[in-house]
Amino acid sequence: MRLSIQLAASVAAIALAVPATAQAPVASPFPAAAPVESLVKAIDIPFEQFTLPNGLRVVVHTDRKAPVVAVSVWYDVGSKHEPAGKTGFAHLFEHLMFNGSENAPGDFFEPLKQVGATDLNGTTYFDRTNYFETVPTAALEQALYLESDRMGYLTGAISQAVLDEQRGVVQNEKREGDNQPYGLVSYKLIEGVFPATHPYGHSTIGSMADLDKASLGDVKAWFRDHYGPNNAVLVLAGDIDLATAKRLTTKYFGAIKAGPKSVAPPAAVPVLTSPKAEVMKDRVAAPLVMKSWPVPGLNDPAAPALEVAAAVLGGLASSRFDNALVKGDKTAVQVSASYSDFAQVGTFTIHAIVRPDVDPAIVAKRLDELVADFVKNGPTADEVQRTLTSSISRRIGGLESVGGSGGKAVALAEGALYSDDPGFYKKQLARLAAQTPETVKAAAQAWLTKPAYALTVLPGERDKYDEAQVPPEAAVTAVPDAAPKGTRAPMPKVGEVGTLAFPKVERVRLANGIELVYANRTTVPVTQMVASFDAGIAADVPDKLGTQAMTLAMIDEGTARYSSIQLAEAKERLGLDIYTGSSPDRTTVSFRAPSANLEPALGLWAELLRAPSFPESELARVRGQMLTQIAQELTDPAGIAQRIVPPILYGSGSPYAKQRGSGDAAAVQSLTRADLVAFHRAWMRPDKAKIFVVTDRPLAEVKASLDRALAGWTAEGAAGSKVFREDRSLPAARIILIDRPDSPQSRISGALRTGLKGTQDLLPVITANDALGGDFLGRINMDLRETKHWSYGAYGSFSRNAFAAPYVIVAPVQADKTGAAIASLRQEIGGFVGAKPLTQAEFDRAITGATRSLAGDFETSGHVLGAMQSNDLYQRPDDYFATITQRYRAMTRAQLDGAIRSVIDPSRFVWVVIGDAKVVRPQLDTLGLPVEVTSAASVAGASMESK
Repeated sequence: MRLSIQLAASVAAIALAVPATAQAPVASPFPAAAPVESLVKAIDIPFEQFTLPNGLRVVVHTDRKAPVVAVSVWYDVGSKHEPAGKTGFAHLFEHLMFNGSENAPGDFFEPLKQVGATDLNGTTYFDRTNYFETVPTAALEQALYLESDRMGYLTGAISQAVLDEQRGVVQNEKREGDNQPYGLVSYKLIEGVFPATHPYGHSTIGSMADLDKASLGDVKAWFRDHYGPNNAVLVLAGDIDLATAKRLTTKYFGAIKAGPKSVAPPAAVPVLTSPKAEVMKDRVAAPLVMKSWPVPGLNDPAAPALEVAAAVLGGLASSRFDNALVKGDKTAVQVSASYSDFAQVGTFTIHAIVRPDVDPAIVAKRLDELVADFVKNGPTADEVQRTLTSSISRRIGGLESVGGSGGKAVALAEGALYSDDPGFYKKQLARLAAQTPETVKAAAQAWLTKPAYALTVLPGERDKYDEAQVPPEAAVTAVPDAAPKGTRAPMPKVGEVGTLAFPKVERVRLANGIELVYANRTTVPVTQMVASFDAGIAADVPDKLGTQAMTLAMIDEGTARYSSIQLAEAKERLGLDIYTGSSPDRTTVSFRAPSANLEPALGLWAELLRAPSFPESELARVRGQMLTQIAQELTDPAGIAQRIVPPILYGSGSPYAKQRGSGDAAAVQSLTRADLVAFHRAWMRPDKAKIFVVTDRPLAEVKASLDRALAGWTAEGAAGSKVFREDRSLPAARIILIDRPDSPQSRISGALRTGLKGTQDLLPVITANDALGGDFLGRINMDLRETKHWSYGAYGSFSRNAFAAPYVIVAPVQADKTGAAIASLRQEIGGFVGAKPLTQAEFDRAITGATRSLAGDFETSGHVLGAMQSNDLYQRPDDYFATITQRYRAMTRAQLDGAIRSVIDPSRFVWVVIGDAKVVRPQLDTLGLPVEVTSAASVAGASMESK
């Protein structure tokens, strides 16, 4: 149940693939893109709605593309409704409502897992609390029973033990976020922009003190005041019609009585009396400068103009901030501007990660100058048009899913809850498409001329942070519970769930010999395509780790015909997103575009594949960004683990051991343009490529377009090669402690080298692991999160690569429970392959969940595209997922138990802990394993593979 915090969400990452300095135009424009008006018309979510007598509003959208229904319940209660002293209550209750109800006791993930639910979660933010799951049509009644039971029959299931459990989980969720670099910035921004008494003036996750004070009586009263049917919107989207929705919602929700009606608290847009500025320190690699203005929310006429203003200033790849600060004077390594549109207010925030050797005041001053110029002169017509095409194209792709966190159900629910109109999304799009330079300029002049809050974060020891402390456990007094229990009929059973209809996959050869792997999906007019090269991190240059990452970072810095700015602008005009990426085995260059713009999009994508120029003039800048990224990774617990764990998992001689974050700083510092050209020529070439595509366009059309775009592309010189030798050595079991002072949490990684390969049939061990570490309900997570509430989430999985599949556990835990958590992990693993093997209930849950979830698992084109690539990598047939149901149903518990026992040896794990040594070391010394201690600063080039 992930808490949504959008403010400064991206500050912990450094963008690497940033366009280069402006160069003189050398090419004619690409063919004209489809007009924005035609893209807007492509977005339509027909709906019908009704209201039950108790006030529950129900919105229904019929989409028969798959036998699934999205169930999305949105409550009109968020952190803005919390009074002083009760911060975090809405989010705490989001967790409590997952822990079972009076007629459906136990964790809600259990029955939802068994029915095959996908896109399953709940979130809380300022304006709302929501729960969502996509279920097979045959399981809809059970999902509605569960949602209605927690709406109408919850309080009797909330005990002191449940409250204490979820309070601990929430507090560890807070610690996990706070433990990141820049992890305290979001609190500062909220406090700086809003008065403490403003409804939006505190974070959604709340304070540790308020969470500690929450009594059983408090939380039950909170539920009765806010979670009645008349405070909720229920959206059903997918394989359902209005008549069925009326019958089922009346059956399951109709008897629930209305409660007090939520009233939105007065929340005017605050006006700062004067500019405010603060400086804080944190354990970060690069300074951060930010500025935020309070502005109107999503229902205000200024909202679409502010959205465009944010994109032009710092959202587009060709944004003004990027051009001036990253590509121009190179004083920043990342910049952005964002408009957060809440229901009643909003924030307009700009930020820049400053190049480490630059005075942050210089960047802050330059940002102010750029904003002032924008306010004075406004955007150009071309900037507005590029913003509109890019934004609307992404929304088209996002609406392919019926549910989840961003599909059709979300669009309808947000409109109903925030704007009293499920069709508000259409008005938003129309208002966005109507923006002009004049309207955007007017909005900027009205709001960005007001006083703002500025924050600078400097590298250094983090300022004293009281909330990181773990208070002593307080005595609690149970509150008598008189609520009725077991007052409803039993939960309905699930009907017969049909088998997956995976699309037909076809393979053809392009004229230049590249294999094209194609699937047709017509649900949205979007094409997604991937050029996948047999390279990956395993192909990185051994003594120059980071060469592959630098090559990908430079690939859109220019071509023989186009500058990086021209490329960025052309992509934006087409609504085209191009992504580079890599896995241990593959290097990819992908794109997504409206199919109406497929021909020019392919031309641009092919230009990047075939003829990146790697301009010498941009190399120093991109190298600086990469070095900052590497330094940043060494301040982040996950980044540190990325450098320590792979050599343990694979052996230092394995190509997979090259996974060291973004590379070695010294090697990256020495890279030349010739190094990048050589890597591209050896690895990113047609004889190492396959192209995967999912589109609504016919195969013949796609092939013809690709033949034109890639005509004459041939390999030059010798191809690169990867050598995987069998390594029977095993690392010594031990604990490696990386000292990261003042960490409120420890990040535990358990690393186990196995003899498995990804090309083997791993379905039995992966399915067995569902009960150990592969699922929310797995023993590892249920123990550390739900039973002990020491962690926000702990999991174990097979890291599947073509030539190796080690087992990895990841468990962030509160610092004072680090040693005990490792002891518990060892006990759970030992029991699973020892005296407490896979149970029949766990086996049944894994099989039924896996088979029933298939239709939801492959609902979108992106899911299908990923499956096509994994089938190819692991040498599975193209119809693998079309036939997987039969394989699941043929499995036995003994088969799965034997498979996992043959792989997992609890005594061979190497435990890597990133935490505060002065707190953690005494705990680790009690575990009976050797403990090695090193500092985070020494990790950059370290290998901990063998001892």
